[in-house]
Amino acid sequence: MAATFFGEVVRAPCRAGSEDEEEEEARRETPEDQEVRQQLMRKREVRLLRRQTKTSLGVSLLEKYPCSKFIIAIGNNAVAFMSSFVMNSGIWEEVGCAKLWNEWCRTTDAISLSPTEAFCVFYHLVSNPSVFGSCPKKNMQVTILTCRHITDYKTSESTCSLPSPFLRALKTQNFKDSACCSLLEQPNIVHDLPAAVLSYCQVWQIPAILYLCYTDVMKLDPITVEAFKPVLASKSLKGLAKNIPQSTEMLKKLMTTNEIQSNIYT
Repeated sequence: MAATFFGEVVRAPCRAGSEDEEEEEARRETPEDQEVRQQLMRKREVRLLRRQTKTSLGVSLLEKYPCSKFIIAIGNNAVAFMSSFVMNSGIWEEVGCAKLWNEWCRTTDAISLSPTEAFCVFYHLVSNPSVFGSCPKKNMQVTILTCRHITDYKTSESTCSLPSPFLRALKTQNFKDSACCSLLEQPNIVHDLPAAVLSYCQVWQIPAILYLCYTDVMKLDPITVEAFKPVLASKSLKGLAKNIPQSTEMLKKLMTTNEIQSNIYT
């Protein structure tokens, strides 16, 4: 097993057998096997698509839409927070989406993807294109929002006594602003995409901070969504949320829509 800068544990694939056996197996591979393998490799490529023209982007998305603030929301509650408290203020334009396929995460083969079919959707604020939601640039600041179950939080106390949900922050060395909550204590680690983004930003000296919400409810939950509200005072999000009462109403609508879609009898 290997670990990234921020402690994400990556399980190395098990390779039983000797190198001689692997070489023998490679020699036995037919041209048809090689073609299938190549098709799978092409299928696993991540594609960035223009939403307006439904065509692949010829250049990096951040080269076409350079930004100073890059905000990434991962998971239902983080996305609901951005949709309710940030993206309801001002006019946000959908500029692209990510499409991918592998054995664990699949999107449709169609070029035209709806927001629910896309693995990731990118927006930018029309009135301030330097704000980009969801090429290393040192003048760019990255903010990541996500959730983990409270049982993943390592502490000497019983997790039953912890006030759930609660926020913790983890930042790169170049992030100089103060965090809006307590920093994540050792030996806690972050996982998956947040760990990968933080590691990338650390290597390329990009200021980045992760706000991690520990909760006991992983489905869409209004209390978990509102636990992110202290982040509105951060430098990246300050000034973007302008109508909190309207945000609360929008969150209620999101919850109602989610409850209707989750009802198997409707």
